[in-house]
Amino acid sequence: MTETTPTPTSANDALVGSSYPPTERYLVSGVKIAEFAAATGAASPLHFDQEAARRAGYRDVVAPPTFAVVVAQRAEASYIDDPAAGIDFSRVVHAEESFRHHRPIVAGDVLSTTVHVESITHRGGISMVTTRSEVVDGEGRPVSTVLSTLAVRGEGA
Repeated sequence: MTETTPTPTSANDALVGSSYPPTERYLVSGVKIAEFAAATGAASPLHFDQEAARRAGYRDVVAPPTFAVVVAQRAEASYIDDPAAGIDFSRVVHAEESFRHHRPIVAGDVLSTTVHVESITHRGGISMVTTRSEVVDGEGRPVSTVLSTLAVRGEGA
């Protein structure tokens, strides 16, 4: 086995530093925000009530901060589904996620995301894969940066 040949027990180190093209544009709707907020227990009226959001200075309802994961995971799929990555998604466990928001996500936003493979560390049959997803609006302005670490279990791990 070489470092650049993926096996069922490890992610391909050769992809560290690589990027995947921006995803198709994702239109954020008030319905999607409300569904996400309800599913995650986010109860602020800013997520459900357009008038409340406007009174607070937003043009429409505001997504909970973790909503950025919706578009980030779409971008991560381009990496995970790449056969060169060497990742069997059935062996993936989500390990960690962090967000840096440049501005809130609001209904009506049109977002696209570029995923970057930040690092891969191998420990005891597990590959810890960290990606960075850069979410931008329709004009290319930064919206959110999502760092995600996935634990990819190798065979026998």
